[in-house]
Amino acid sequence: MSTMTALRAQAAAARSAAADTNAPATALPRDRPESPEIRFRSQLRAKKVMREDQEWYEVSGYASAFEQGYEMYDFYGPYTEVVSHGAADATLAADPEVVFRFNHAGTPMAGTRNQRLQLWADDAGLGQRAWLNPKRADVQLLVQALEDDDVREQSFMFRITSGQWSPDYTEYRINSFDLNRGDVGPVTYGANPHTSVSARSGDFLASIPNMPPLMAREALARLTARADLGAKPPAFTPPPTPAPAPAAPSAQGRSITMLRTQLLVDAGQD
Repeated sequence: MSTMTALRAQAAAARSAAADTNAPATALPRDRPESPEIRFRSQLRAKKVMREDQEWYEVSGYASAFEQGYEMYDFYGPYTEVVSHGAADATLAADPEVVFRFNHAGTPMAGTRNQRLQLWADDAGLGQRAWLNPKRADVQLLVQALEDDDVREQSFMFRITSGQWSPDYTEYRINSFDLNRGDVGPVTYGANPHTSVSARSGDFLASIPNMPPLMAREALARLTARADLGAKPPAFTPPPTPAPAPAAPSAQGRSITMLRTQLLVDAGQD
């Protein structure tokens, strides 16, 4: 069994043991952000179009993919997460307010409120089409990055409203999410969707085999000090340092009494 397979099995067993059978179906994986950022690989297209007698950049693509598993981490370890087909139906029917931004930051470039952001769901996933003002400097930079193929990913921010674990606790399925006051748009990286916490967790686990000894000892000390990881191992007590063997006496280090005794002995022999 590989290390990752073993980790997944141990994490699933820990989740199962800690599961609350009375928990609601919307219960999230432990320590997972309520409003996660999920990134998906998506081909983005940008072109100039005429709309309402004005020229715009039309940028379209998919902000998420349905029925495609991706790796996530929670308190217990790795698991697979899947966005179900139909998970966006309820939120889209409620006409959510969503904005289009690059890397989830900066001034919105379009939005559903001004009807310059269109969202839909189909068999592939959550699609979006935005009309951006070509006079804006940030729009010009984004379109240039898309044309240069420097930006190829999409992401969306949402809130889970319904989800459930598989019977063996290895997969969490998002059955419904809420997009209201969230955002969609291109991101710099997004091939494997991770929250910031799970990404750091994965990087840490991958670094353990080559971790410098000093850092490894410090990590071990901090982990063994955690009360939630079971009983602590007995404290390490270094073996006692053996006392140094007494040095052979020398004439230079002899006491006056020892010298007097030696002189008397020598005189008696004479």
